[in-house]
Amino acid sequence: MGTVTIGITGATGQVGARVARLLDEAGATQRLLVRDPTSARLPHLARPAEVARVDYADRALCTDALRGVDALLMVSASESATRVAEHVAFVDAAAAAGVRHVVYTSFAAASPDATFTLARDHFTTEQHLRASGVAWTFLRDTFYLDVLEDFVGADGALRGPAGDGRCAFVARADVARVAATVLRDPAPHAGRTYDLTGPEALTLADVARVISDVRGRPVRYVDETLDEAYASRASYGAPDWQVDAWVSTYTAIASDVMAQVTHDVEDVTGTPPVTLADVLRGT
Repeated sequence: MGTVTIGITGATGQVGARVARLLDEAGATQRLLVRDPTSARLPHLARPAEVARVDYADRALCTDALRGVDALLMVSASESATRVAEHVAFVDAAAAAGVRHVVYTSFAAASPDATFTLARDHFTTEQHLRASGVAWTFLRDTFYLDVLEDFVGADGALRGPAGDGRCAFVARADVARVAATVLRDPAPHAGRTYDLTGPEALTLADVARVISDVRGRPVRYVDETLDEAYASRASYGAPDWQVDAWVSTYTAIASDVMAQVTHDVEDVTGTPPVTLADVLRGT
């Protein structure tokens, strides 16, 4: 067997770039699959890597870009009303190009009636991958620890209708470590679904308290009603599906559907996941 080529979509993004750097350190042969091959956000790697242009909605373009790729990291597309159609076209392109294994960044509790509305897109994508004839591994991560501080307003309030629900938020770095481990040797992970969480299930009040402790500034959680949540987000002028997704981020936390801490990150990588305080401190 010749050299194995690993394709990395989203290589200019937070997760894809991390995976590419980890695989570079491991000496892997990679092809970075991006919308803009001239982007300054491409990761700086020690080993030369091919760069190819992809657009998930363009099946022919993606098929050409994926020829010769053996294992593929499929980072989910940007949130949009057409994301499912884009995912379907890209999966079909991967199958047509002869990709043997797809590692897909899905979402916790993906189902056709998931409380978090965008998790429904992930379920549909998973089903299409299952039927594609390509070997697959699903990485079902929870919400990212990395973005929680961004949700704090200028007044120090973290607002949303999450009640006292808990979520085992996970760090992007831990998702990337799992993805890189699987991509280096995909066969043992074929047909597996990994539920990727951090080491603790936090309420948003817990999140506010940790941010306060680490940053040394007061942050508080304000539990909104559904009406308040929709009203406060209406000012952005976003389409209904987007507002529903924003609000359902919090109602999904309230449901406790992501409250279960798993050991999948450590089981796959051999190293436990990091905490919110670790992420805030950059450790």
